[in-house]
Amino acid sequence: MKEVAFIIDQDLAPYVNCIYTDENFDTNGHTNIPLYADGYPGIMFQQTTNGFYLLPRNKKLSELFLFGQTLDPVSLDVKGSYKFVVVQLYPFASKYLLGIDPKVLNDDCYDLLQIEYLDVETYRQSLIQASSLGDQVQLISELMRELIRTHKVSENDRIEKAISIIIENNGQIRIKELLDTIYMTERTFERHFMAYIGLTPKQFSKIIQFQSSINKLTQSTYNSLLDIGYDSGFSDQSHFIRTFKSYTGQTPSYYLNQLSNR
Repeated sequence: MKEVAFIIDQDLAPYVNCIYTDENFDTNGHTNIPLYADGYPGIMFQQTTNGFYLLPRNKKLSELFLFGQTLDPVSLDVKGSYKFVVVQLYPFASKYLLGIDPKVLNDDCYDLLQIEYLDVETYRQSLIQASSLGDQVQLISELMRELIRTHKVSENDRIEKAISIIIENNGQIRIKELLDTIYMTERTFERHFMAYIGLTPKQFSKIIQFQSSINKLTQSTYNSLLDIGYDSGFSDQSHFIRTFKSYTGQTPSYYLNQLSNR
């Protein structure tokens, strides 16, 4: 997938992190796209002859869906040509869009076409007929606005601030430090965090820490896995390898070899 430089409308900028797109014109091809935990949900619109499947559950995905937090190693699998656009959201955004407990979306997807209180089918048809990525993003943006207006979830600035702090610190911040910054008790903080993110603060911090380590793996400035593990805040190499494997199903060295072979 490649990130696309695209200006997000000002009213939606607080919800959207970035936009990704990808396409493949090989009608006889077979593509598997690993999805590792990164702390961000998103909306995906996909066009393909045979459909995308979520593995290992072998679940056929809707053309337009919202995916939640990824905890276990999963992948998108498709046979033949395809095209998709992903609007990657900030961690709290799915709560505003659907007004549901985001925990139910962990390692799963919500078929936006099943929504009955909005005319999502018209959006689908318009997305199919759209002539450019910009048009598709605008259509998804308008759908987001309708969902946000429908659910009217109250904002929680302190939880959003806590998320920003965790991300800025690459997951390497103690919960006690967060509580001193946002002025909440630990019990209240955990309850609100779970309600907006679907994860505990510790789970989310661990995912962000893992993402920091996976980004460092692709950099040439590190001499060893031990250096990457220490710089990412892991106590030792075995802890780093264990955490990495739990999210990817692979060891860091195997993952690195796969990257170099692409």
